[in-house]
Order: sequence, then C-alpha cells, then structure tokens
Amino acid sequence: MKNMIAVILAAGRGTRMKSGTPKVLHSILGRPMISYVTGAVSRAGVKDIVVVTGFGSGKVKDFFYGTRVKTVVQKRLSGSADAVSAAKKEIKGYSDVLVVYGDTPLITEGTLKSLIERHKSSGASLTLLTAVLKDPAGYGRIIRDTGGKITKIAEDGELREYKKETREINVGTCVFARGGLLDALKDIGRDNSKREYYLTDAVRILSARALKVESIAMENSDEMIGINSRIELAAAVNIMKNRIMEELMASGVTIQDPATTTIYPDVKIGKDTVIYPNTIIESGVRIGSDCHIGPFARLRGGTRIGDKAEIGNFVELVRTVVADSTKIKHHTYLGDAKVGRFVNIGAGTITANYDGKNKSSTFIGDSSFIGVGAILIAPVKIGKRALVGAGAVILRGQNVKDGATVVGVPAKVLRRRVGDRRKTSR
Repeated sequence: MKNMIAVILAAGRGTRMKSGTPKVLHSILGRPMISYVTGAVSRAGVKDIVVVTGFGSGKVKDFFYGTRVKTVVQKRLSGSADAVSAAKKEIKGYSDVLVVYGDTPLITEGTLKSLIERHKSSGASLTLLTAVLKDPAGYGRIIRDTGGKITKIAEDGELREYKKETREINVGTCVFARGGLLDALKDIGRDNSKREYYLTDAVRILSARALKVESIAMENSDEMIGINSRIELAAAVNIMKNRIMEELMASGVTIQDPATTTIYPDVKIGKDTVIYPNTIIESGVRIGSDCHIGPFARLRGGTRIGDKAEIGNFVELVRTVVADSTKIKHHTYLGDAKVGRFVNIGAGTITANYDGKNKSSTFIGDSSFIGVGAILIAPVKIGKRALVGAGAVILRGQNVKDGATVVGVPAKVLRRRVGDRRKTSR
C-alpha cells in the first residue's frame, strides 16, 4: 500500500470573485493560487496529488495538463465531504489522505510537514490543523472533552452549547487514515441549513467510535487565509510579497522600499545587490551579486544579470542576458538580447525583437558602447568594442564588426576603433 495521497478541493465557483474564471486559477504574483498549494504539498513530500474540480473544471484540467497532478470532477457542489467522495477511486491503495483546500495559497510546506509528522507519530485516524485566534468569529470551533480529547467541530450557531471563550478553530487542512475516512464518509449526512455534506462531521463520527482524533496548531495564522473575494486576493498578494522579500533580505539583498517593490516567486538575487523603489522582478529572473537594480525597473522572465551590473530607472528587460559590469541606466527596452561585459547602453535604446510574426535575438559584444536613442532591429550582432552612435538605426541583419563605429539612419560605418578604449563605461 502506498503511503499518502493529497486531495485538493478546488470545485467552488467563488461567487464573490464575480468572475468567469475558476477561483483557484486567479493569479498571485503571476501564478494561479492553486499552484502554490500543489507546490507546498509536493515539497512537503506528497508527490501523488488529485484535484477535485467543479466550476470551470475544463480550465483547471488544462492547467495541470502534462503534470503528475490528476483531476476529478465533483458533479454536484454538495459540500466538502461530497468533494472528497468524488476522489474515492483515486485514493484507493493509499494508507493516508491529506486534504487541503485549493483556495489557501499561503499554506507552507513546513506546516504541512509538521501536520503529516504528527499524524504518523500519533497513529490517529484523523489529524486536524488548528489555529488559536483572538477573534474566532465565523470559524468552526474545536470542541474538546474534559480530558482534552477532540469530540467535534462546532459552528458559530452551535456555540451556545459550549464555552464561548473557545478560540481554537479548524483550519480545514487535515490528514485521514484512509480506512477512517471511507467509514466516516458513509455516515456523513446533510442535516444542516445548507443541506450539504460537511467533512467536518467526520470528527464527531470518528470520536464517537473511540477512534483517535489528533491536532497540531499552526504557528502563523496567515497560512490559513482562504481566498473568496478580490479583496482577500489582494491581501494574499501582499503577504506573499513580504515573505519573498524577507527571505531575500535575510540572504543579504538590500530592498530599499519593500512597500513599492514587487518580487515574484522563483527569483534568485546575489548578496550585496541593491533593489531600488518601484521595481518589479518577475519569476525566473536571476541576478548576481553587487548589482544595482532600479528604481522603476522591470525585469521579466528569462532575464539573467551578472555581477556588478547596473539596471537603472525605467529599464525593461525580457529574456535578456546581461554579463558582468554592464550598465543599462535609463529608459531602455531590451528583449531577447545577449549583452556582453563592460557594455554601456545609452538612454532610450531599443532592441526591436518582434516583427509581427517572430521574435529574434540581438547580440552585443564586450566593451561596446550603444549611444542614446539607438534602435537595433533584430536579428543583429554588434561586435566587441563597437560604437553605435546616438540615434542610429541598425537594420535587420546589418551586423557591426568588432571595433567599428556606425552612425546614421540607416547606420553606416564611420571608422574602426583601435584597441579596447573602455574597460568600464559611464
């Protein structure tokens, strides 16, 4: 029997999002929120994942196409227990089942690992993830007997029967022993105001059968936040941004103004690099050490920057490689470019990398100097130590030889430069 499978519940429409897009596909820093959940689950050591879909099931299935993640459809949206029942065929042969909600993108691998370890070490039929809140209103409350054993989860309307000061709440994420889960699903009814099958009823059922129900409290309650509106989505974006920047600053990166800086997941930045205000760095970007980035710079996917480079204000780079000690200081767009060492890119330079059908590359050799307002129409190659005059237009395929100087529209060769006159550029 295999060890564990994760069931991620992602069937809800999210009516408060007021969108035709399934809630779990709404983006947080360039990635659908459900990808954060599947990523955390996988990093926690659970490699087999099934996502239960409902509204917009085709779009969710398409998102996971080509991955190890399986999808199943909850034919009728009749509650969380019914959603888990839709995955019964997939969980066959596993000893334990991790249940996570697809709209909780802030859950971390560390929290999931702790939950799984508690479940395994305790031998419980069910292990709940809980949190203790100052204001638990609106959340299902954990009810324990005088011996501290969990007996049920009580919703707000039931609390008159219990102590009002109960502040331990059910987060929703949990781990079941498969046998206990399947037995509980058989007995879960819908004797509630919404006439739905609630997975939380499994706590009462298993406890009544004297089966062990364990729990572990999460350390950071931010992780439990569920996204049900665009306001909550924006709040999650801010929390995720802060997490990313705190990790980078702890590793030796200076971020001058985190409030105006946006750095996506999967960005790597070397120590002693300084990020100036109003800079956006998207996923997949790699930046070396001792660089200066911004202000008002935008680095898009596929960009690689070497050590001691300077990327200044209102510079946009996409799928561009910039080597060590190169300066791109002002109002520049480089797309699909490869720039060598000790290059100076003048203000207003543009690589015209798209002709309406195809994207082409630009190569700029070491120690070249590109003048203000130059336009390089790709594909084109600028040789080492070349000088491109201010306002020059380098036509498609008009390669510039090493050491040459070109000026004009279209650019023409003036003279050849002798020696390497620039080891650094200003």
